[in-house]
Amino acid sequence: MNRLAKEKSPYLLQHAHNPVNWYPWGDEAFAEARRRDVPIFLSIGYSTCHWCHVMERETFEDKEAALALSDAFVCIKVDREERPDIDATYMAVCQAMTGQGGWPLTILMTADKEPFFSGTYFPKKSRHGRPGIVDVCASVKKSWAEKRSEVLGVASQVTAQLKKIVSVSPLTGTLDEGTFERAYKGFASRYDSQFGGFGSAPKFPSPHNLSYLLRYYKQSGEKKALDMVVETLRHMGRGGVYDQIGFGFHRYATDREWLLPHFEKMLYDQALISIAYTEAYQITKDEDLKQKAQETFEYVLRDMTSTEGGFYSAEDADSEGEEGKFYVWSIEELRRVLGQDADLALSVYNATPEGNFINEATHKRTGTNILHLRQPSAELAEAEGVSPEDLKASLEPLRTKLFSVRKERIHPYKDDKVLTDWNGLMIAALAIGGRAFNEPRYLTTATKAADFVLERLRDKGGRLLKRYRDGEAGLPAHVDDYAFMVWGMIELYQATFLPCFLKAALELNDTLIEHYWDKEQGGCYITAHDQTDLPIRPKEVHDGAIPSGNSVAALNNLRLARLTGKQELEEIAEKTISAFAGDVARHPMAYTYMLMALDFSLGKTHEIVLAGDIDSPDTKEIIRGIAESFLPRTVVLLNSPEAEQELAKLAPFTAGQTKVNDRATAYVCSDFACMQPSADVNEVLQTIQSFLPLAIK
Repeated sequence: MNRLAKEKSPYLLQHAHNPVNWYPWGDEAFAEARRRDVPIFLSIGYSTCHWCHVMERETFEDKEAALALSDAFVCIKVDREERPDIDATYMAVCQAMTGQGGWPLTILMTADKEPFFSGTYFPKKSRHGRPGIVDVCASVKKSWAEKRSEVLGVASQVTAQLKKIVSVSPLTGTLDEGTFERAYKGFASRYDSQFGGFGSAPKFPSPHNLSYLLRYYKQSGEKKALDMVVETLRHMGRGGVYDQIGFGFHRYATDREWLLPHFEKMLYDQALISIAYTEAYQITKDEDLKQKAQETFEYVLRDMTSTEGGFYSAEDADSEGEEGKFYVWSIEELRRVLGQDADLALSVYNATPEGNFINEATHKRTGTNILHLRQPSAELAEAEGVSPEDLKASLEPLRTKLFSVRKERIHPYKDDKVLTDWNGLMIAALAIGGRAFNEPRYLTTATKAADFVLERLRDKGGRLLKRYRDGEAGLPAHVDDYAFMVWGMIELYQATFLPCFLKAALELNDTLIEHYWDKEQGGCYITAHDQTDLPIRPKEVHDGAIPSGNSVAALNNLRLARLTGKQELEEIAEKTISAFAGDVARHPMAYTYMLMALDFSLGKTHEIVLAGDIDSPDTKEIIRGIAESFLPRTVVLLNSPEAEQELAKLAPFTAGQTKVNDRATAYVCSDFACMQPSADVNEVLQTIQSFLPLAIK
């Protein structure tokens, strides 16, 4: 066992038995590189990464390759999910040097952390034009000995360029209504009208893009924006990218049709995708969209929630050394399990003797099937000669039977670490879903997770920590941890109206501003001012698989400003938006969450203070009217007798907003002007309806 055996990260522990002499990132590794006068081999990945597993089997578990690596370098392993700051820094290097990126990420650098070579996956031996690790080791060892000055020169140039890449863009740009339109037109031009989604293959869900398009629809009335979202969600929900038997979404589809997925399941995907489905349901009232959101929540509650309350990070794509083996079915197995009912399942789920699952290595069909639906439920029912309700009733026992059998298979590896940022996303999603669907279970689970993070993932000074596993919390938090947890607390407050969550949102947001905010140029750094161990201190605003922390923080500040009356938070949000305006103006499609913040900033917003008893029928009726509606520019506070004093401390303007004639009373302000308070439930609900797009009133 190497030094990684003492780590908590499941990814690092997967490599603890490699013959490579691995070090975790830290002073010991860099001191050893200086002592030996050798460069650093930095390998970054995560526990459910398929090609990380491949490189481990082919290269890091091979004694010859391990000897070459340990001889030429000091070798460092990093879990990108624990250290996104390291990953973001050196991923920018790889993308700049090679034009592409991904994991496993491979960086060669000096003991001063200055990179001079980068790449992704490397086999043991060179093949098909791809250099092998043994040859790389020999070449670099020779250059380090004979051409050191040239290597150091490259490292110096790359580091200088890196500082420019990760700094706030010097570009200026104007962000206005035209920015929204350019983003929309970009998506419309790439939209796949046959299968949904954008572009060809591979297809990623990118649910924050869908949430942006819903907001564009709301502000513009452009029906095509809504149609693109709804059709994309429908195709995703019918495809193999969705686990038809156990629920939840796989990472992405390798094909245009959403059929063949990369099978890993990530917590953040479940959170963001379920938000998109929930918001689309609020607009359309389409029960199929609601069902997919609820099934995704069911998967998370069943398989991804710890007994302590936190949410696990991911499930692997591989089991028994094969990607997807856990999820696919042969015709023979389906018939054996389902008996006389198999024909219905084979027809509906499109299973064939030759199968549709293609082996990645051989590119041949395996005789197994990824279960999926080719048609909407109404069309499937018509083809079977039954009603949609009867078809659903017939399929559910079959799905349950298949699920029970699948439970007995060898499961993919579960990454059971609890990450603060991803938990924040899931808390937000469950709060949004619990509010929209009136489902107390979701709110109970979200509340337990919030309590867990706030109690177990903070240090003695109250600052957030990054990761919890095996009873131990550790690692400094990053901007995403704060931004996503603040988002979760805002949503949880607006779902439960417990002031403790609004208070937590404000406290965490204050800490974020204190330690991460750039007072000179605006925006937040990835790392706190006292916690960086990198040659640079990067900022990020580009949306990848998840929205950027800066974009989420900008919208958080705008919403908190409306919820509490703290005008200085709105000023911070505006400065954040301005700091990145040049980049956003040039490529608005790449910054859709920042566009959501901009939409809130430029658009007509609404603030509702509802004074009433939370359990009274009139209060409940108004709350349901709000919760069922898609109101992304609306914030809501409940001034109940139990919360009155505490709420007045957090939002002083609510102090005089009380019930009229002992009835639930709504105080509604719109676009910086307040209406007459109303205790007429119907009048209040009509006012709320006036906030909706014309197309869905």
